[in-house]
Amino acid sequence: MLDFIFGDMVSEEERIEKYRKVVRNVSHLSRRRPLQTRPGEEVCLALSIGPAVVTQEAFVYYTTDGLDPIGSKGKATQGSALAMQKNIVEWNMPEWGYVQVYTTTIPAQRSGTVVRYRLSSLTPAGEEIFADDGKYYAFSVDEYQTPQWAKEAILYHIMVDRFSPGSGKSWNSTQDVEDIYGGTLRGIIEHLDHIQELGANTLYLSPLFPCNSHHGYDSTDYFEIEPRFGSKEDFKELLDALHQRGMKFIMDFVPNHWSNCHATFQDAITNPNSPYRDWYVFRNYPDDYECFFKVKEMPKINLRNADARRHILNAACYWLKFGVDGFRIDYAIGPSPDFWADFRSAAKRTKTDCWIFGEVVDPPDSQKALVGLLDGCLDFHLLEFIRKCLGSREWDFEKFSAFLEKHFSFFPDDFLLPSMLDNHDMDRFSWIAGKDMRLLKLAALTQCFLPNPPVLYYGTEVGLSQNTGIRSEYGGFGHLGEARLPMIWDEDQDRDLYQFFKTLYQLRKDLAFHNRREISFEKVTPTSLLLSFKNGSPIRLVLNIGEKEEQFEIENRTAPIAFCTAYCQMSKDHDKYRLTLPAFSGAILY
Repeated sequence: MLDFIFGDMVSEEERIEKYRKVVRNVSHLSRRRPLQTRPGEEVCLALSIGPAVVTQEAFVYYTTDGLDPIGSKGKATQGSALAMQKNIVEWNMPEWGYVQVYTTTIPAQRSGTVVRYRLSSLTPAGEEIFADDGKYYAFSVDEYQTPQWAKEAILYHIMVDRFSPGSGKSWNSTQDVEDIYGGTLRGIIEHLDHIQELGANTLYLSPLFPCNSHHGYDSTDYFEIEPRFGSKEDFKELLDALHQRGMKFIMDFVPNHWSNCHATFQDAITNPNSPYRDWYVFRNYPDDYECFFKVKEMPKINLRNADARRHILNAACYWLKFGVDGFRIDYAIGPSPDFWADFRSAAKRTKTDCWIFGEVVDPPDSQKALVGLLDGCLDFHLLEFIRKCLGSREWDFEKFSAFLEKHFSFFPDDFLLPSMLDNHDMDRFSWIAGKDMRLLKLAALTQCFLPNPPVLYYGTEVGLSQNTGIRSEYGGFGHLGEARLPMIWDEDQDRDLYQFFKTLYQLRKDLAFHNRREISFEKVTPTSLLLSFKNGSPIRLVLNIGEKEEQFEIENRTAPIAFCTAYCQMSKDHDKYRLTLPAFSGAILY
């Protein structure tokens, strides 16, 4: 089965070509130190010059007053300019050539400053080449921290149209999985007990704004609620109900694009003199414009336009004041890099303890570039390893362990990486695992044991799957509605599975897995894994994905307590304990 994960670097060929394109040109890609900039700290910037680019000098232009830096050939006409110094020369094997690195340091700034900058190189012929096709970058100088509640979060992710229509209502009659099924905010309010009793403490919903689709990523007004879902009063009731229960709410927010039915876009394409024309990037007005993954119904917002940017920032602040606790940022790699410093500054000023994390399917270095701008990114790379090791079983535990050991060391502890087994843009985990609940439980056990906040996609806890694979029948990007089937209720639910997740989440809270960061590997084979946390009292994760039972020796002074996905046996052997796990099972020992 070909597993489908949304993005533009799914194949090895796509990844290699994207990498080579960057290396052969003038690039910066947010390489700065430190990434999280505090008041009084200088910031070092790096610029790479590709093998075929001849450079005489390199510069950085920057401002600290909110305006764009403007300059040419090392002379600033708005803001300041700094000459960069030659640093190291690196050999690049794929390009078979040398890469010259330049560096410079921006002076320390006071708290609350947004430093916006561009970098360039100057050829001997006098041609100035701006890094990364002329992109603007920025960083925020502040003392904000990732909120503690985010570190302790267990998120429940709902596609609003597919969860519940509410009392007295039935699902709409549909002909296709992309149709409107009729889920509402009222339906969610009525089922908050289901979510809270499961153990989730944070609710994350698909976009709520007016739209023409079931998914909501093609919104037409960022200050209103889609009438099919309910009203602002319904939304306020939901927020109040969550907060009364001690729960939090994450809004799915899309600053990169919206619907082609948005009033500003319609005005822009029908009026050549429209004040909104520069809110979009037209290659050939009015029919050819930048959009989300070539989807013409979703034009890209030009966030380099000050009015468009202000509109998006105002919308985010509006909903924070309304009562939301944070944002999941859709396609966070899309907007101009300097946008995130402004977004962070505006959002954190409005609600200091809001949690902002991004959807970034690009490599970890692209995610890490958002340190100091966002509070974290969804962990698509852990997702891929869990799915391929425990779902389709294409990869083994030796490969998984090698990845895991390095993965958490790559990011700062304060940069959270919410983990997933699946989401609305890919086949459900249970589908790729052949609906084998043993594998689903193994994956959930692994996800919950690791320190970052787990995200559970609605219905997983009661056995909701799908009828056909996204790609197997439709090809291309797929018919994503197959992974968004309506929630199952009443006697159709797998209540034993629900109880498993409920117990697992309570264990995560009781043992405070979010506080444990350093992982030690005690046993690794292709089909078995025993790992533990170095810090704190010993807690171990034991997994067996082999087709036969497996024995593990556990060094413990007292008999450990075991939470197992299936019946397991523990026996004492002199000064050690021996755990016997059946095929395709796992345990947490504490």
